[in-house]
Amino acid sequence: MIERKPTRAVKVGNVQVGGGAPISVQSMTKCDTRNVPEVLAQIRSLEAAGCDIVRVAAPTMEAAEKFGEIRQGCNIPLVADVHFDYRIALKVLESGIDKLRINPGNIGARWKVEEVVKACQERNVPIRIGVNAGSLEDEFLEKYGFPTAEGMVESALKHVAILEELNFQHTIISIKASNVAMMIDAYRKLSARVEYPLHVGVTEAGTPFAGSIKSAVGIGTILAEGIGDTIRVSLSTECAEEVKVGYEILKALGLRSRGINIISCPSCGRVQIDLVKVANEVEKRLAHIDVPLNVAVMGCVVNGPGEAAEADVALFGGKGVGMLYVGGEQIRKTSEEEMVESLVELVEKKAEEIKASGVQKTGYGRHG
Repeated sequence: MIERKPTRAVKVGNVQVGGGAPISVQSMTKCDTRNVPEVLAQIRSLEAAGCDIVRVAAPTMEAAEKFGEIRQGCNIPLVADVHFDYRIALKVLESGIDKLRINPGNIGARWKVEEVVKACQERNVPIRIGVNAGSLEDEFLEKYGFPTAEGMVESALKHVAILEELNFQHTIISIKASNVAMMIDAYRKLSARVEYPLHVGVTEAGTPFAGSIKSAVGIGTILAEGIGDTIRVSLSTECAEEVKVGYEILKALGLRSRGINIISCPSCGRVQIDLVKVANEVEKRLAHIDVPLNVAVMGCVVNGPGEAAEADVALFGGKGVGMLYVGGEQIRKTSEEEMVESLVELVEKKAEEIKASGVQKTGYGRHG
């Protein structure tokens, strides 16, 4: 079990971040905010994928004016992302957003910061300070010569100090870099200095393949050390994919349980079925299941029997046929042509039984 570092609890709408709450998964819409139908379509896809909190950019006043409509059509906590213009921050706060993402140091004179903080206090809206290596202030670039973990930490603490001077402590902090090693170093250093909940991510991680690996290494390393209260995977792809990758990272560490956990062997010379094809088809067909279930697709006598015995539902195949297991017990045989359909039917039935029982499954495997 991972022992998580204690942090303050901050409520973002109906989702608690920090204070021992489950690690939440976030994403961000990727279209022009003024196009409200498209924004809401993306939010619906995120909700279906299990997203806990969604962020929407407010780059202009025209975009900010759309947040009222967006708030009405959004069923999960809504965060507005604002830079430079305090008037935009005040405008989105009027629409009932659940969190504001700003950097106090870049929205102008002290009185402008005070106006925004006062509006957040009146509405009980938390603020996320977001420091990125790619937009680090000149003073820290001049001090260190280039973006560094130390510079990012100092930037974050500078922004935190502004809020604390104004007696505002409903704060969440992120400190992201596209360089994974720098990101890990920065979060370690920041975590040692603050008790505020941390939003963890590798920013601009890249395309789905490379970006997922970078995110898993960076976010996974930090979470495995007990650091982090909410995560966002940043990928150059559809926003719902970010949520799926985020959950896979949490599932791999035993920190959240949602949907199917596929256990499948990589295949080798011992395997006598097209296991790779079967495993990929099963994963695709079961993407709609949100009950946490371990599903094993095995084709080798070395590890197959053991994995099948411990999974919720399993297929152990060989020589063109397969044996189906539920709860560790052999159920029946199936042909290779019917393997996918047979396994999917058993998993869907198992998920329905769990939902009907009213008993929430909190982990994976027969003992989860």
